[in-house]
Amino acid sequence: MIAYLEGRLAEVWGNSCLLVSEGGVGYEVALPAHTLASLPEKGAHLALFTSLMVREDALELYGFASFEERQTFEVLVSISKVGARTALAVLSIFRPDDLRRLVLEDDVMALTRVSGIGKKTAQHVFLELKYKLKVDDVPQAAALLAGGRAGSVFRDVLDGLANLGYPEEECAPLVKEILHTEPDLDVTGALRAALKALAKGRA
Repeated sequence: MIAYLEGRLAEVWGNSCLLVSEGGVGYEVALPAHTLASLPEKGAHLALFTSLMVREDALELYGFASFEERQTFEVLVSISKVGARTALAVLSIFRPDDLRRLVLEDDVMALTRVSGIGKKTAQHVFLELKYKLKVDDVPQAAALLAGGRAGSVFRDVLDGLANLGYPEEECAPLVKEILHTEPDLDVTGALRAALKALAKGRA
């Protein structure tokens, strides 16, 4: 297993880069979008945590700026129906902490933002993530899990809005913002605030 590479950035193309080690060996490494966007100039030093995927017709290297992101990639590819490229696409949109927050907030539909993941696949992936991701060290996790209050308010408000005909993907960011601004709101108060904001937005 090639788990770490360090060397010189030689080229960048598509979603991949060419990293040349001190020994003169060049490695093609596929990267998440945010890592690709933050690469140094060509010729500069580059260090990546990597994961080697073995296919029938190829060996593919995937690179990450942090060990945590590499480990999250490993979790994702361990889920059936999620290949390495889909896992990379997930990490191009969501950082590890983002995925943990999705689990804490029961936000299944957020995964459908990833190209190639539909509603059914999102539900399957989400269920696996609930068992495989550690959420204890997420910032704000204690608040979200304290008695299940904040997480349950978020879920209950979304369910209430869905019953009124509002799509979850439209409401989730709004409800999240409301609860972040006023964390002590109960379901009724948060629902009232959300409806007021939605009415104003559609006026």
